[in-house]
Amino acid sequence: MNAVEFDRVSKSYSIYASPGDRLKELATFQRRSFHRDFWALKDISFEIKRGETFCIVGQNGSGKSTLLQMVAGILRPSSGTVNVNGRVAALLELGAGFNPEFSGRDNVYLNGSILGLSTKQIDQRYKEIEEFAEIGDFIRQPVKTYSSGMVVRLAFAVAINVDPEVLLVDEALAVGDLYFRHRCMRKVHELRSRGVTILFVSHAAGDVKAIGDRVMWLEQGRMVDIGDTDRVVEKYLAAMVEKDTAYLALKHSRPAPEWAGAVDGPAEIVETIPNIDHRYGDGRAEILGITVSDPQGLPIVLLQPNSKIVVRISVRAKEYIAMPIVGFTLRNHLGIDFSATNTSREDYELPSMKRGDIFTVDFHVDLPELYPESFSFSPAIADGSLISYQMCDWIDNAVTLQMAHGEGQIYGYLHLPCKVEVNARLGVPAVA
Repeated sequence: MNAVEFDRVSKSYSIYASPGDRLKELATFQRRSFHRDFWALKDISFEIKRGETFCIVGQNGSGKSTLLQMVAGILRPSSGTVNVNGRVAALLELGAGFNPEFSGRDNVYLNGSILGLSTKQIDQRYKEIEEFAEIGDFIRQPVKTYSSGMVVRLAFAVAINVDPEVLLVDEALAVGDLYFRHRCMRKVHELRSRGVTILFVSHAAGDVKAIGDRVMWLEQGRMVDIGDTDRVVEKYLAAMVEKDTAYLALKHSRPAPEWAGAVDGPAEIVETIPNIDHRYGDGRAEILGITVSDPQGLPIVLLQPNSKIVVRISVRAKEYIAMPIVGFTLRNHLGIDFSATNTSREDYELPSMKRGDIFTVDFHVDLPELYPESFSFSPAIADGSLISYQMCDWIDNAVTLQMAHGEGQIYGYLHLPCKVEVNARLGVPAVA
């Protein structure tokens, strides 16, 4: 049995030009319509298996929150059917389900009883809820006196401690501070390992990639795509970049910069692209190839901790590029953008490119001691500045290499260079 099932679900809202039109429609007993229908969702069908972490991405107004509210039972569809199997705990709109006049403690018991827990069961969970929320004496104060971050802390603490079978999270974590967000994400991973079904809505692509088993992309109430997390997220991000590029193209017209000059010497051209998972851009310039080598130019088959590598990228202009930027993104095995750089970030201003010009850019990188997993390099060329640019060509995961095991244990993602002293006095020169 699936945890959640949507079968051809649509949801519409009646939009009136003025409050008086609503009264007119009531007066005519709806024999005459004074409204227009706004379809927040249109013909949505999908299934979520038990224990699956299902993420939803899309721009504001695409229908994500409406969909979660249907799963929570807050809204009913205009057509179609929604089936949910299991106890649902929801972290939706800020403060939803809380009575602002009640204390935090009273709201814990109120929410628990709504979810079907007895007073005794809530008593057993209350200490854990209070400790996770970390709002101190405010737990005994009215919720209306809370900051937005405190409301999120308490709401999340309640949602995860009522033994949910289905957990809904809708962007609320974006309000919390970094420390609390990290705790929440660790808890989400814990619930995920315990087999709790999670529906997660976020604009943070890194969070979606880190926890999502599958992703659905909504746009203006319709499903654009659904499936593998990396594939759907990359398509979504590419669409957002292309939309931003179109906006910037209308907003800015850039003449050739005065500092545009020439690049010394002919380019050593790289014409190998080992892999293309996804490619996008306006096509005014293209990636010709990418290699990862040692400083002597020998190809690397295994990344070594604390080593030096050269990421070489060749690009060609197909039209005039006023302010070219060449760079790459390093991704980890979870598909999360681990690090990135480009010529502008490194304060290297490339001259403008005429049609047919080829640049080969070398990035000399000092690799730290990273955890032994696979890492991919995604090259790109854009036109503009770090603040505003048009993406010309981007290739997802063009090169993937494994990081070798170092001599010591890696705790977390990387080992920072560190020197240990005992009983030392800071600021005092060491005695020879």
